[in-house]
Amino acid sequence: MKGLINGKELWKTYKLDDTEIHALRGLNITVEEGEFVSIMGPSGSGKSTLLNMIGGLDTPTKGDLFIDGKSTSSISEGELTQMRAEKIGYIFQTFNLLPALTVRDNVEFPMRNLNGKKKLNKSSRRKRAEECLELVGLGQRMNYLPAKLSGGERQRVAIARALVNNPKFILADEPTGNLDSEATENIIETLHGVNSEGTTIIMVTHDVDTTKDTRVMRIRDGVIAE
Repeated sequence: MKGLINGKELWKTYKLDDTEIHALRGLNITVEEGEFVSIMGPSGSGKSTLLNMIGGLDTPTKGDLFIDGKSTSSISEGELTQMRAEKIGYIFQTFNLLPALTVRDNVEFPMRNLNGKKKLNKSSRRKRAEECLELVGLGQRMNYLPAKLSGGERQRVAIARALVNNPKFILADEPTGNLDSEATENIIETLHGVNSEGTTIIMVTHDVDTTKDTRVMRIRDGVIAE
């Protein structure tokens, strides 16, 4: 199967009483390994539905979505959960950090869900978390609580957390939506640095300034509008 992510004729239909709402309408998408793809489109165009589908949080009503060669509709819920843990990193607009845990413990947290060969002991998890924090420029903040950080710093913690399991790709949902222009620039620069190391990135954004040097996909009415 061509592409790290390959979607063929993806439909997502929701029922509201007797009305059918088509969030995706036969959408086709291919993302190659190592790409940085920006997804843009108006509210209600299907961006979040597509991102949730690629992230294994939703499945298509019709069509096929393949992640790293596996159809998300034909694997068990357990396999899907493991795929999310091992192959996908998530970055959200609201950071979603655990306030009672230090920065390092927040980054280490996803590694607790790994099984088999990827499972690490505590010292190895700690070392990996510290490596990821150094990568995003927060080596001096690893013992801080999230409340002591700026918004931009918290988002960089979220990037480190997304990287910690060595995912095949990262999904970033409006990662600069709550940030000022300086922090936005720093986050996009960090994401490009991560991408240059080989990690595929798919980012939903409303800000055209953040899409420089990325492949832009525009979604309108549930399809890719070329």
